[in-house]
Amino acid sequence: MHQVRSPTIERSAYDTASIIVAVIILFAVLQLELLSALLAGLLIAQLVHTTVPLLARLGIENPTAAKALALVLVAGLLSVAITLGVTAVWRLTAGPENVVLLTQRIAEVIETARNHSPEWAKAYLPASIQEFELAVSRWLRENAWQLQFVGRDLALFVAHTIIGMVIGGMIAFTQGGPKSRQPGPLATALEQRALILGDAFRRVVFSQIRISAINTTLTGLYLGLILPLIGVHLPFVKTMIAITFFVGLLPVVGNLISNTVIVLVSFSASPAIAVVSLGFLVVIHKLEYFLNARIIGGRIRARAWELLLAMLVLDAWFGIPGLIAAPIYYAYGKEELTRRGLI
Repeated sequence: MHQVRSPTIERSAYDTASIIVAVIILFAVLQLELLSALLAGLLIAQLVHTTVPLLARLGIENPTAAKALALVLVAGLLSVAITLGVTAVWRLTAGPENVVLLTQRIAEVIETARNHSPEWAKAYLPASIQEFELAVSRWLRENAWQLQFVGRDLALFVAHTIIGMVIGGMIAFTQGGPKSRQPGPLATALEQRALILGDAFRRVVFSQIRISAINTTLTGLYLGLILPLIGVHLPFVKTMIAITFFVGLLPVVGNLISNTVIVLVSFSASPAIAVVSLGFLVVIHKLEYFLNARIIGGRIRARAWELLLAMLVLDAWFGIPGLIAAPIYYAYGKEELTRRGLI
């Protein structure tokens, strides 16, 4: 006598299998260095899904036409964004207030700080700018064999990103359209995993862009308005504002990087200005924790320390790609567990 399996048990089995497949894929993405392709595909798909309802409100109700027009608009928007990004990077590397000159100024600040530091701290600071430059040159010589792969890795990064965008656009265009046949239960479960991952990406990335924009605006007001009003004109203001935005896309860690740069440059004006800058940035830092809890934490039900712990673990495991992927992976994993009532 054949035993009849419960549909609920079968659905649970397919659901579990799809989660295992999703975890393997997410691990493989980091292991095979395909994170740029994944993020680019998710970005395109989410932008298209966000644009289609807006076009429907404007009277374009045909789904196929709306998706096609959305893809064109997203491609145009990304082209403009890439152009602006390349221009910003060029200014950061070749403009009058470029990153190289900023690094030299920071080295001067470190040299000055060394003269006023206790004996135990002097051992950890370069004795002069020349010693700092020699240390950098020595590092470049010792790691020249690694730097020769930078060009190749950059080409692969661009290729992976473009391919990811194309795949993301194709998936967004075909998703929800007419199917030649009804998908099987495992395919349906895998599609559900992809939808949850896309939703986690949208909540984390779009929210972090908003937080970084707010943080950059407040920092820009401080550097470009408040300090000049009290007679303090710091160098590299535009560069520091740009750095604040780009590194601010990394939750928690990015703010620490930008704060360190701003305090060191402020120290070149005077120790008092450095203290004032530190105090102001601490206030912004506390505000970012509030924004993280309110915007990101509220959307993925995670505290700042949870995100920081996930970033620490994946950074130790996969390096910078793990650091970037950590908030998205954590949001996805927590959403899967929450939906099952496990946490």
